[in-house]
This record gives sequence, structure tokens and C-alpha cells, in this order.
Amino acid sequence: MVKERARILVVGGGYVGMYTALRLQRKLKAELNRGEAEITVVTPDPYMTYQPFLPEAAAGSISPRHVVVPLRRVLHRCHVVVGEVTAIDHAVRTAAVSTLATADGGGSAELLGYDELVLAPGSVSRALPVPGLAEYGIGFKTVEEAIGLRNHVIEQMDIASSTRDPALRDAALTFVFVGGGYAGVEALGELEDMARYTARYYHNLRPEDMKWILVEATDRILPEVGPEMGRYTVTQLRRRNIQVLLNTRLESCADRVAVLSDGQRFPTRTLVWTAGVKPHPLIAATGLPRTDRGRLRCTAQLTVDGAEHAWAAGDAAAVPDVTAAEPGAETAPNAQHAVRQARVLGDNIAHALRGEPLETYAHRYAGSVASLGLHKGVAQVYGRKLRGYPAWLMHRAYHLSRVPTVNRKARVLAEWTLAGLFKREIVSLGSLEHPRAEFELAAGGKPPHSPSDDPKG
Repeated sequence: MVKERARILVVGGGYVGMYTALRLQRKLKAELNRGEAEITVVTPDPYMTYQPFLPEAAAGSISPRHVVVPLRRVLHRCHVVVGEVTAIDHAVRTAAVSTLATADGGGSAELLGYDELVLAPGSVSRALPVPGLAEYGIGFKTVEEAIGLRNHVIEQMDIASSTRDPALRDAALTFVFVGGGYAGVEALGELEDMARYTARYYHNLRPEDMKWILVEATDRILPEVGPEMGRYTVTQLRRRNIQVLLNTRLESCADRVAVLSDGQRFPTRTLVWTAGVKPHPLIAATGLPRTDRGRLRCTAQLTVDGAEHAWAAGDAAAVPDVTAAEPGAETAPNAQHAVRQARVLGDNIAHALRGEPLETYAHRYAGSVASLGLHKGVAQVYGRKLRGYPAWLMHRAYHLSRVPTVNRKARVLAEWTLAGLFKREIVSLGSLEHPRAEFELAAGGKPPHSPSDDPKG
């Protein structure tokens, strides 16, 4: 039994945050009923995004609302606070929380006390100081970015179909993706597949008119699936007339011209940046021990090294890989480890509150699967290599089994079934990014004056 009332603060509502809170409300069910424990989850969004489904949401294979899991429904025994933790003083066990109410009222952040701290803020895009990137780049980490990118691609096809300016047409039909990891390759594969299908409904557009370019700074893509499957992926993408430029960096995208390190220049209205992530900036503001890469230094029991009552896992945590042959190895910052770490983390917090010994996190990496578009994929699972349709089928089966809640599983499966029976949806809802634009213009407001304000990108 928990001897005294324990306040557990979970920072972040992603993989680790949601699964840890879910595990805790199950493990501490009796204590929660008796009022001996309380769990508070602070998250910027009231939902968890299942990121492996973002490419399919961008391609229209899955509805956006089925890619997210509402936290208040799943964490019904937890107190969910929509806001951001801006600072943590672990010495006195307080966190400064900025909510929608404090931001709207102009007040200062509220102080939230805790006894046990779980740091799971995740990661943010690692943006480099590339000229023009902040003005014209598009990210691919959130469901809003995925749907915005889908709308943007279809709108560029509309622009190309309706203009007589060859330069504008060429720029509208040139799509540059920077980063050869999962996010970049899967987003490119799904969107190219979607755009190729959509082109049949334009009288003056052909798939051959579009340029799809993947820029990768290293000598390989998809390192998670191994060198052989990485080379296979490059071959398959090039067979689809997708330019894969290895050992190449983006030098500039100012004035909507992508300038590469090999001297090539591509006028483009679409530049998608997926070149890696970095730990959330909050980690630097905690004062807790960090590694050279900015991640929290953790033990194999998922405690923050040298800090009592502080726990961490996921992208922001450097967790020792006890299954690795070489000493000092750390678990990869991916969803496979994050979900499993969250379960052990939830169990260990319950053990700590009850005075029981802690468990050690140990999981041997099972492998990876990646989709390259409809019916196309690559996979390396437990040493076995799959490609084409079998890999794509395994990709769907694996992620269907991992998406949280039976509700979401059923809805996703139903959408896949319907998509196999009917044609793709090719509708662009660009006004979603600027829902008040039409009314503002009718009420005498000013039209969009900058690329960031322009619903057409």
C-alpha cells in the first residue's frame, strides 16, 4: 500500500506520457479509489497522435481523427491539463504550467506541485539554419501538418493545371523532401502515390509532369531496415521517377528555390523538412543530468540518473540498452521502445510507491517496417527481409495491432476496407488552415499578405 498520498505529474501526452498514465491508473486503481494517489497529465494537445499513421492520413487512406486518441476518454482516472510545462524546480517538486487560460488572460504560469515526476515531452523537429527554411519549409510531425501537406499538394496541382506560366507550373509540380528516415520516405512514397492517382482527374496533368525529389545527407536511406533493404528502397523509388540524391544537403530554399550542395537548383513551392528530431527544449530547462546530445541521462530502471523521484523514457531519455553487446549502448528513440518503456515505467512507479524492487527495462530490437505507398513496402523483422506487398501488409498489420484502443483499431480497419472497395478521395480542404479567411475578407479585412498567411501556400 502507498503510505501517504502521492501526486504523480506526467509531462507530455505522447507515446510515453499516455501509456505511462494508462499503466498507472490500472496499477494504482485501489489507491486512486481511496484517494491515496492522483495522476496529472500536462500536454499541449488533448490527444495522442499515432505518428506511424501520419503518411496514410496525408494520402487520404485514414481519416485524421482516427490517427489521434483523445486522452480524456482513455485516461478517465487522470486529471488532464491542456498546457505546457515551461520550467521545473525538482528541488522543491514544482512545475510551472502555462495553460490556455493563463495565456489568454496574460497571467503568469501556475505552479503545480508533485511527488513523482515523469518527463515525457518527446522531441521537436531539428531545424538547421538554412536560409528560407523557416519561411517556406513544411514539417511532418503532427496530424495538422500531415493534413495541411495533403491539401497543399493537391492545391499545387490545381495551380499547375490552371496556369499558362511554365515557370510557375514547374515550381508547383516540384516536391522536395529533405531527410531519408521513416518520416521522409514514407511521406514521400504515400503522397507521390496519391498525386499519381489524382493526376488522372486533370485534363492537362500527367504523373510524368511532376518532380519528386528526396534529399539525404548520408549515403543511405532507412538505416533502420538495414543496408540491403535501404538499397532496394532507393531502386524502387527511382523506378517511380523519384530522384533520390544521397550525400547531398539542402543549402538554401530562399525565394522558393531549393539549392543543393551538389549545385543543383530546383524552383519549388513545396519543401518538406524531415531531417531528424531533437529533445524537447523543456529538458534543458529542468537542470537534470543530460547527455552530450541533450537527452536525460537515465538508468535501466528508467529513473533519471542522480535525481530521486524523477523518471523518463522515450525520445527525450537516454536509456541504457542492456541487451546490446557493446557497453554504453542506448535504446533507439523510436515508438517500439517508447511503448514498452512506458509499461515498465508505470510498473516501476507503482513499485517505488509500495516499497517494492524496481524492474529493469530490457527489449531486443525486433526490426522495422516501412510503407512506400499503396501495396508497396520494406521490412526487416527478426532478421527476415520482406519487400513489396508482403512488407506493406506486415506494416499495416503491425501498426493496426499497436494503435491504442479497440475503437481506433475498428475504425482504421473499416476505413482500409472501404478504401479497397471504393476510389480514393482527392478533395483538398485548404480552408481548414484559415477558416476565418472568407469572413474576414467579406467583413473588410485585408487579404493574405505573406506565404504563411496564404492558404494556397
